[in-house]
Amino acid sequence: MREGIHPAYGPVVFRDRAAHHAFLTRSTMTSEKLIEWEDGRTYPVVDVEISNVSHPFYTGTARVMDTAGRVERFERRYGKRGGA
Repeated sequence: MREGIHPAYGPVVFRDRAAHHAFLTRSTMTSEKLIEWEDGRTYPVVDVEISNVSHPFYTGTARVMDTAGRVERFERRYGKRGGA
């Protein structure tokens, strides 16, 4: 890699404010806000609106579209298509 063109890559805490969950990882994101982590060190913290703890897909509360039910309702309403 060429020197001087890549952003700094270091430890950052991502905090999901809605779910009261935080995790430490490495990233190129930076922040002026700091947080003291479980290991006693201070890291920059980035607040996020949604994470794997609060996202409906990961929590199992995602709504699944019922496409088969829609087709059946359409056929009941307007009748099945006649074959050629």
